[in-house]
Amino acid sequence: MIRVLIVDDHPILRRGLSDLLSLEVDIEVAGEAADGATAVRMAPTLRPDVIVMDLRLPGLSGPDAIEQICDQASAADPPWSPRIVVLTTFEDDQSITAAIEAGALGYVLKSAPPDEIIQAVRMTSEGRSVLSPSVTAAVVRQMHHLPTIRSLSRREREVLACLVAGQSNAEIAAELFVEPSTVKTHLEHIFDKLGATGRTQAIARAHELGLA
Repeated sequence: MIRVLIVDDHPILRRGLSDLLSLEVDIEVAGEAADGATAVRMAPTLRPDVIVMDLRLPGLSGPDAIEQICDQASAADPPWSPRIVVLTTFEDDQSITAAIEAGALGYVLKSAPPDEIIQAVRMTSEGRSVLSPSVTAAVVRQMHHLPTIRSLSRREREVLACLVAGQSNAEIAAELFVEPSTVKTHLEHIFDKLGATGRTQAIARAHELGLA
């Protein structure tokens, strides 16, 4: 039996998806969450085989929730392997990259036929990657960028986001609760990894890679 946790902020969609999956003899809906933070709390207790998660959620975003759940799972005793399939309306490159980088195994659009969604749950439960056909092209476009994206740590991506927003070193330090000297060090690492000579080139590179 495939135990599923559904995470979506729309009650009607959660109910519809729950009803759809519950009709399958090999799938059981173990729980539902209306936001990312609730999903993070529920997942370690339920330990579902598959988590079906939207990307745009109130509070904690889908990618952040995915990353936190994966971190919890690897640190658990005994550890477990969450298999997460994103079910969303967003098919832009940045959303796809964020979900896959966070640890999602599948990415399916809400416009997909019901059979495709059911099959995605089954395939994900087996540890197989699932991508909607329209998503595959976006993944291919990003492949040559992934080494650069993965080379940035989570904190470096946060610093880069502040940089793109036009914040000074002091403002970034206050935003992230670190010392200005730490921000300077992060920026040096970012410039080196992005092949940038300064702030302006780093911001341009961030836009080019879809990180902005």
